[in-house]
Amino acid sequence: MTTDFTSLNLRDEIMQAITELGYSAPTPIQAGMIPLMLTGTDVIGQAQTGTGKTAAFALPILHNFKHQKQPQALVLAPTRELALQVADSMIEYGRHLNARVLAVYGGQPYSPQINSLRRGVDIVVGTPGRLNDLLERKVLDLGGIKTVVLDEADEMLNMGFIEEVEKILDETPAERQTALFSATMPVRIRKLADRFMRDPQSVTVKRSTLTVPAIEQRYYLVHENDKTNALTRLFEIEPIHSALIFARTRAETSQLANELVIRGIPAEAIHGDLDQNARERVLGRFRANQLKVLVATDVAARGLDIDDISHVFNYHLPDDAEVYIHRIGRTGRAGKTGIAITLLSPREKRRMREVEALTKQNVTKMELPTVQDVLAHREAQVLENLRIWLGRARFKRELEMVQKLAEEGHDPLNIAAAALKLSRADEKQRPIAEVSDVKADFPRKTDRDFSRGRRESFGRRDMPTKGGRNGRRNDSSSHEEGMIRLKLNKGRLNGIRPNDIVGQIAFHANIPGHTIGKIRIEEKFSFVDIPENVVDQVLKHNGNYRAGKEKFSLAKV
Repeated sequence: MTTDFTSLNLRDEIMQAITELGYSAPTPIQAGMIPLMLTGTDVIGQAQTGTGKTAAFALPILHNFKHQKQPQALVLAPTRELALQVADSMIEYGRHLNARVLAVYGGQPYSPQINSLRRGVDIVVGTPGRLNDLLERKVLDLGGIKTVVLDEADEMLNMGFIEEVEKILDETPAERQTALFSATMPVRIRKLADRFMRDPQSVTVKRSTLTVPAIEQRYYLVHENDKTNALTRLFEIEPIHSALIFARTRAETSQLANELVIRGIPAEAIHGDLDQNARERVLGRFRANQLKVLVATDVAARGLDIDDISHVFNYHLPDDAEVYIHRIGRTGRAGKTGIAITLLSPREKRRMREVEALTKQNVTKMELPTVQDVLAHREAQVLENLRIWLGRARFKRELEMVQKLAEEGHDPLNIAAAALKLSRADEKQRPIAEVSDVKADFPRKTDRDFSRGRRESFGRRDMPTKGGRNGRRNDSSSHEEGMIRLKLNKGRLNGIRPNDIVGQIAFHANIPGHTIGKIRIEEKFSFVDIPENVVDQVLKHNGNYRAGKEKFSLAKV
């Protein structure tokens, strides 16, 4: 096994770059893959994120590259974020070769990418959707491709990109070299390898352990459209310091994070639509305990350097059991215990058996907290806080107020009870979410996605419904006392989402997201209810609010 980069006989320009970057010895996946890729053979690399996979394929590509008009290497990645990371790394490794690397991905204008391709590019790194778009526009010529890399192939499968990947591979020369990297190897990925690869050599970097003994694993059996309500109950009871919730798609992360904010739980989404600066700001708030919950996709969570996550939640079980292991490994780090909780719908029970078979551990089935459990927990917290303050005895002014009321003839016990009543007034704003019993292993006819359950159980914020069937389409004034309705100049046609509105107003106007009221999104404009006392503060920041690349502004109705 290679123990030093010098023994790989890489080009001097590459050795200079990796020395400047501080690399001395290759990682196991690099030591296994680089010599094979240098020979031009097809390779399959199975290793987890953080093992140095990018260098394992980037260095051989750069070693063999020569300037030509057409691109000679193509790297496919599942997300914009990963495509940018790979492209940046290849630029760093090829800095002394003047390698021209271009990242192409959706959500950006076509013209800069097309102009770069016409000027000439050596290596293209892109997402399947945008690559196919460029092929259809006949501005991307793959006729000169010598090496194709499929990075995070299992994630491209999970995100529904495999058909697009196959279309792209069909456009490349048959004699190309193909390298496939995947943390897991589902059947569909193996079939892809069988079809497009020639006698591939495999390099597998084994995990040291399958699971972490310090992690307590359990699941709750709930219907699909009750999952958000179930999550809310668990947040009432669990001693959560910080939590990472895994959802399947970028849209789902945003919807779920928005719903948690509505319910008074500070949460934000981490997904591929965030640029690096926005991502770092979110992570900074999470590390500083200004934010309790991150909702993420599997791809977006990769590379998160956070050691103090108390709970990991699987909003849905992943399609592959090994991904479950990667997820729960986010908690129980640095010698601490952790808790992994799965919200399991009846149709997911088979996958839970696959998880247990792989880990050789039973995941404990638990019952959700009842309404009585939640009420009892709330009361216990009130009493515990009272005992703490009674022990501190730091209530001189409050004691004077009680004495004044007692002098007026009020019973001290009644005074204390009234004070407790006042202190618990906010509980009325936190209704205990309804959750139906699971009585069979078959999904109910009413099962949909969690957004339907949200509309049925929590009506505080209007979600966008087709045709405005909430019965208030033409009502431009707020029905909530103390709230003012503002109008946005963007709507559904602009791709505006509730999470965009909440996140932008909360961030720029520096107000808590949970204080923002109802939101209604129409075709060309939207409405949002804002507390009356912060309206001026919100309007003052017009010009800073944006959803994606588009700015939006607010005005009084």
